[in-house]
Amino acid sequence: MATSFWENSVVQTAGYYTVSVLCMVLFLFIFEIVTKYKNWEEIKNGNISVAMATGGKIFGIANVFRHSILHHDSLFIMIGWGVFGFFLLLTGYFIFEFLTPKFNIDTEIENDNRAVGFISMVISIGLSYIIGANIQ
Repeated sequence: MATSFWENSVVQTAGYYTVSVLCMVLFLFIFEIVTKYKNWEEIKNGNISVAMATGGKIFGIANVFRHSILHHDSLFIMIGWGVFGFFLLLTGYFIFEFLTPKFNIDTEIENDNRAVGFISMVISIGLSYIIGANIQ
């Protein structure tokens, strides 16, 4: 029996890929608004700390969508879990800022404090594993 067009694994992969990339662009835009520095401008200028923090966000978002795709058959449910996971990553960003009252995370990353950039990256990656493990 032939499968329908929408059940074809190549079509599904293309759909999940396209939606995930579009969501990633949207979520990175939201992170751009939330941070006090301009991510892509700083990366263009060679700011390694911003590159690490942004790379951690990209990995975190992708990892959340990975788990969301693995555990759901519906594109819409996958998007819902991806959005929820992004909200949790964003919340983690604010918690990180709150838990470091002796210095400002955004200022340190903008000033290329690589220790802060690295910790920011690891927090995003680590939280994405926790979020992904809980997607059902």
